[in-house]
Amino acid sequence: MRPKDILHQFVVFFNKQDYNGLASLYHEDASNHQTPIGIIQGRENIKQFFKEDFKTYEMVCLVENIFEDGNVGILEWKDPKGLRGCGFFWIENGKIKSQRGYWDRQSFIEQQAK
Repeated sequence: MRPKDILHQFVVFFNKQDYNGLASLYHEDASNHQTPIGIIQGRENIKQFFKEDFKTYEMVCLVENIFEDGNVGILEWKDPKGLRGCGFFWIENGKIKSQRGYWDRQSFIEQQAK
């Protein structure tokens, strides 16, 4: 699958809060670096990260743009409350090997309190 295809599937799983589906998109030894909170290493830990976040927070991903360049996919997103962010995904052999996300944690926490 192309990076764009993987990112489209990522958004579908994310919006269904399907942490098992999300985990299936990652390499076993993948890393997910959400810059406001740190690095999550390994598919199982990434799965648990999503599982806990879906239990704790109300999250929806609205796609603004999806780009690809070679094996890199780029997702620009927003949520219904106005938070915006961007994620970079390095794809190897049809799976996410590395992800880096940029968004503002303080704005996220403030929005969740409303």
